[in-house]
Amino acid sequence: MANEQLIPAESEKKAHICLALNGERVDVSFAPYKTLLEVIREDLNHTGTKHGCELGECGACTVLLDGEPVLSCLVLALECDGRDVITIEGLAHDGELHPLQDAFAKMGGSQCGYCTPGMIVTAKALLDRNPHPSHDEIREALSGNLCRCTGYLQIFDSVEAAITQISDRKRTDQPK
Repeated sequence: MANEQLIPAESEKKAHICLALNGERVDVSFAPYKTLLEVIREDLNHTGTKHGCELGECGACTVLLDGEPVLSCLVLALECDGRDVITIEGLAHDGELHPLQDAFAKMGGSQCGYCTPGMIVTAKALLDRNPHPSHDEIREALSGNLCRCTGYLQIFDSVEAAITQISDRKRTDQPK
């Protein structure tokens, strides 16, 4: 019996991937059963993305995966090797909030703040596809993100304020 090899328990096996997290290449090892949400929060210490229902029903865990919003609680981290992941932390640049983050803060788009990262990341994906969505298009895009605090009016107002802020920035940044 001394020559028998021990087979590691399933929980002791490690998976390894390399991905771009918020524009920075990271290598990470983790238990192969972990979701992208768990790896982002527990292994990479980016806690802005929230655990919500863990059933794909609330949107609190939304991140951008190759530019598309996904519910990170439903994506196995193993599926993300070589891919680009953007979380709420990745939206600010050079110490300056993204216009969506700024508008949510100024317009009361977040009250308890738990759903806010998922809302903002989802709204960013919308604005990347459609820089001037209608109120109904905003409502449709955010329909998979649940909020128990705001009643949604401040959220929609925040997205619309960010659209204006982004448009104003583009006008002032253009050469004359």
